[in-house]
Amino acid sequence: MYKLSPSDFAYLYEECKHCFVLKIKYGIPRPSSPMPGVFGAINSRLQGSLVGENLRLLSPSLPDGMVESQEGWLESKPVPGTQIYLKGKYDLLVKLNDGSYLVVDFKISQPSEDKAAKYQSQLLTYKYALENPAKGQSKQVSQTGLILMYPDTVKFENGRAILDFPPTWVEIEPDLKPFYEFMIKVSDLLSGPTPPENPDCLWCKYRHLGEKLAHPQTEDIPF
Repeated sequence: MYKLSPSDFAYLYEECKHCFVLKIKYGIPRPSSPMPGVFGAINSRLQGSLVGENLRLLSPSLPDGMVESQEGWLESKPVPGTQIYLKGKYDLLVKLNDGSYLVVDFKISQPSEDKAAKYQSQLLTYKYALENPAKGQSKQVSQTGLILMYPDTVKFENGRAILDFPPTWVEIEPDLKPFYEFMIKVSDLLSGPTPPENPDCLWCKYRHLGEKLAHPQTEDIPF
């Protein structure tokens, strides 16, 4: 069985299938640099302030529901027809008025038209894992979406700089059909031969350059 993290789909899988297989199948992840602490602080304060409150406290344009939990871990049963299970952490879980749930992913990111397509697989993995947990009670997820926060304006008041972070809501259709199709494609990838490197992958280039510099080839001296 292969454990997949929802966060790998938006970047690693799309950037380089070779690096994706190295991480998932062989346990060799790319080196990662820590995210600047300020992003974690912003995310934590925004999300933590909403727990126990109506999501519309942030903006009346958001879905109507009570924020039940923040940054919750989840693990799924195996996805049917694959050798895959999912383990990761969602940002916010919101209980809607009809008793079903909304899964929200927060992004400190500039709004753009491609965000829904980019993060669709990630949001649908949360839905599948919550509805098909490895342990515990399942939760019906009727909505999934992104809240994009990006600094807009700033004002200076009483010795403080106050940034305005207007939220943008991007709803993602919670249909699991494309999710199952995608999981089968990923499972086939992991079950087959290691795919070729992406010629545009900077990590693959870095790896080969490092090998070349660490182990320079020397010509045989003909005497």
